[in-house]
Amino acid sequence: MSLTFHWFLPTNGDSRHVVGGGHGSPATASGRDRPPTVAYLSQIARAAEDLGFTGALTPTGAWCEDAWLTTAMVSQNTERLKFLVAFRPGFVSPTLAAQMASTFQRQSGGRLLLNVVTGGESHEQRAYGDFLDKDDRYRRTDECLHVVRELWQGRTVDLEGDHLRVADARLTRLPDPVPEVYFGGSSPIAGRVAAKHVDVYLTWGEPPAAVAEKIAWIRRLAAEEGRTLRFGIRLHVITRDTSAQAWAEAHRLLDGFDQETVRSVQAGLARSESEGQRRMLALHGGGSRDALEIHPNLWAGIGLVRGGAGTALVGSHEEVAERIKEYHALGIDEFVLSGYPHLEEAYWFGEGVLPRLRTEGLWAHPFREEAGQGTPPQAPLAGVGR
Repeated sequence: MSLTFHWFLPTNGDSRHVVGGGHGSPATASGRDRPPTVAYLSQIARAAEDLGFTGALTPTGAWCEDAWLTTAMVSQNTERLKFLVAFRPGFVSPTLAAQMASTFQRQSGGRLLLNVVTGGESHEQRAYGDFLDKDDRYRRTDECLHVVRELWQGRTVDLEGDHLRVADARLTRLPDPVPEVYFGGSSPIAGRVAAKHVDVYLTWGEPPAAVAEKIAWIRRLAAEEGRTLRFGIRLHVITRDTSAQAWAEAHRLLDGFDQETVRSVQAGLARSESEGQRRMLALHGGGSRDALEIHPNLWAGIGLVRGGAGTALVGSHEEVAERIKEYHALGIDEFVLSGYPHLEEAYWFGEGVLPRLRTEGLWAHPFREEAGQGTPPQAPLAGVGR
C-alpha cells in the first residue's frame, strides 16, 4: 500500500515559532504572527495539494477557528485536497452531523474526511454546555457514530440510547463517497469505540515500541468486532538538507520557549483527563528540557508548549524518510504532519522527503500522472480573502 500523507491547517494561527494551545490551553501569542485568515490557510492548502499531501487536518476547540466553517471556505480555493475535519459528538445531533457531512461531500466534490474528537477535558466541554464525564462522552460517541453510520447507509434510525435519542431519522441525500472516519484515543473505552466504528485509528508520535503496542491492541479489539482498520500517526516535522541544519532549527525553536510559558502550559496540561496527553507529557518528564530526543530523530520538544501532538521527526531528509519507513514497518500507512511555519515546512518535507519515498516505491503523488490521474488544473485564488 502506498503511504498517505496529510498536512495541517493552523486555524489557531501560525508563526516561525511554535504556536502553543490545545487540550484546554489557549493559543500562545506567537499565533498572532500569521493570523488564520482564509487567504493564508488557502496558501497552505494549495501548497499541500501541489506537493502531494492527500488531505489537511484541522483542530477543534476554543483555541482555534471552527473547523467546519473554515474548511468549507478553504475548500473553494483548492481542487483535490481533502479536509480531515475535527468533529465533536454531542455538540450537534447525530442526524445533523450526518447531514452536514453529506452536504460537505456534495459541495466539495467528495473531499471530506471526519476526525472524531470525543474531548478529553471536562472543563473545556462544560464551556460548550457538555457536562458528561469522560467515559460517558465516549459512550455518547459510540451512540453517535452508530446513528451516523446507519444514516449514511440510507437506513432509517430509531435509537433510545443512554445519551442520544432519535426517532424516524433518515437522510434524503446520501454522501457520495461516504466519508472515512478517523479517531484517536488511548484509554480502554476509546479503544473499544475505535474497534467498532472507525476506518483509521490515529496515534500521537510515541516511540516505535509504544506505537507497536497500540497497533496490536487496536487490531485485537477490531478482530473481536470482525473488522480491520488502517493506522495513522500524528507528528510534527523539521527536515533539512543535513541533520545539523535540522537540529539547529529544533534548538532555535526551543530557545524561543519562555520558561514561564512552559511552566504555565505544563501545569494546565497536567490537569488533562486524556490518556494520550498523559503519555505525551511522560515523554519529556513534564517540562524538562533535557533528553528530548526520545528515539533517534524523534524530538519531544514541541510538547513543552503545545497540547496534543508534542513530538517531531527531526533530521536530514534521508533520516526522516528512514523514521517514516520504521513506523510503516509497524503498520502505519498514514502520516498526519505539521511544522512551523506550516507554509515553509510543507515545502521542506514535500521537496526533500517525499521524492525519496517515491524513488523507493513507497509513495506516489495522489494528483499527478504517477498516480494515474493526471495533473489537476490550477484554479485561481480570486476572492480568497472574503
